Amino acid sequence: MLQQSFDLALESGVGKGGIPDAAFEQALADLAPALVRLQGQARDHSLPLLGLPADTADLPPVHAAAKRLKAGATDILVLGTGGSSLGGQTLAQLADYGISGLSRFAPEPRVHFIDNLDPDTYSELLAKLPFKTTKFVAISKSGGTGETLLQSITVISALRAAGFSDAEIGERFQGLSEPATSGKLHPLRALLEPFGVPFLEHHTGVGGRYSVLTNCGLLPAAALGLDIEALRAGAAKAVAPVLAGKSVRETPAAVGAALHLAAMRSGKNIAVLMPYADKFALLTRWWMQLWAESLGKDGQGTQPVGALGPVDQHSQQQLYLAGPKDKFFTVLTVGAKGKGPRIDAELAGKIGQDDFAGKTIGDLVAAQGVAMIDTFARNGCSVRRFHVDEIDETIHGEVLMHFMLETVLTGYAMGVDPFDQPAVEEAKLLAKRYLAEGRS
Repeated sequence: MLQQSFDLALESGVGKGGIPDAAFEQALADLAPALVRLQGQARDHSLPLLGLPADTADLPPVHAAAKRLKAGATDILVLGTGGSSLGGQTLAQLADYGISGLSRFAPEPRVHFIDNLDPDTYSELLAKLPFKTTKFVAISKSGGTGETLLQSITVISALRAAGFSDAEIGERFQGLSEPATSGKLHPLRALLEPFGVPFLEHHTGVGGRYSVLTNCGLLPAAALGLDIEALRAGAAKAVAPVLAGKSVRETPAAVGAALHLAAMRSGKNIAVLMPYADKFALLTRWWMQLWAESLGKDGQGTQPVGALGPVDQHSQQQLYLAGPKDKFFTVLTVGAKGKGPRIDAELAGKIGQDDFAGKTIGDLVAAQGVAMIDTFARNGCSVRRFHVDEIDETIHGEVLMHFMLETVLTGYAMGVDPFDQPAVEEAKLLAKRYLAEGRS
């Protein structure tokens, strides 16, 4: 279960650098109509995100597609960018994807996400992949995402150059996109369907950065053997207070939104998320897109920053503690106490640390997380704490849904649409024009 505590976020808890208590109380009041709006959307089913946790009809096709991808595969390459990739990556960390020191030992099939168009990286990856035993997943909600299309085209070209027939190429691909509209070009389907590539249909009512708990995020998770039903069950815990019509103070996501809103109004224009577990490291990248793209509108919003404990106690703590008090911190701790390798008493004595004898690595990490929170507070920094006892699919689903609800509610209270991204579209159109013109 996700636990939230925020006494040390307020001025009454940390002094001058905290969020003024009056600002928080006002933000709680301002969240009431936002929560009523969300609850209304739950009742009339106008926001499909809220219905995802209870939905199971779309899961059997995900399992079937994952089974097809895994059959005979040593590697699975996921083609996509932004919300079509970051959600899948944060779920994949539950299976050690992207974790320093462990990812190279991942069992087959190895899942690769190529979400950034770096020509050197992509060329090297295509040169090293064993094409005979590699499958490919192309994900784009609209079907027109330039990065996904170019990634897919280059894979097809590489497979053809390696001697694969079009039928063999089709057997190695899985598409995931919205249904085509009659009379309108759907680029990804137009590219892949002639090869016989099967498609899963991307949920039309759930945008890319909110799609982690749709088949977009669940397909890579299922291919890695994760329990996707448990992910949905965890998400149900986060959305339950909304469905039950609870008050703002009884709805953790609404309380979190009020904290963010009060922080913005108090001049804290940077929001920092700092988990103390490797399996939440990529959660910060997913959250940064969610927060920035949803709320950075009409001259409003706060800058999301991802950190990771305890390593960033060394790399960022100096600025956080001694720099400007313009940040609102969320520290996510995990029940690490008593876990991990145990410290040998004799060796601890040799380094002058007898108190370490018999302790575990987890004991140190647990102490570091609490120490970081208390140090923030002692230095007048506004900090809330999230805590989970374990990291598994259920917890991960709950955490992801909490952050999505918190973001939506903050947007509603700010008076912005948390589901569009007009500024992003402008850059996409310019990039396509410059590519056609050969500009660089």
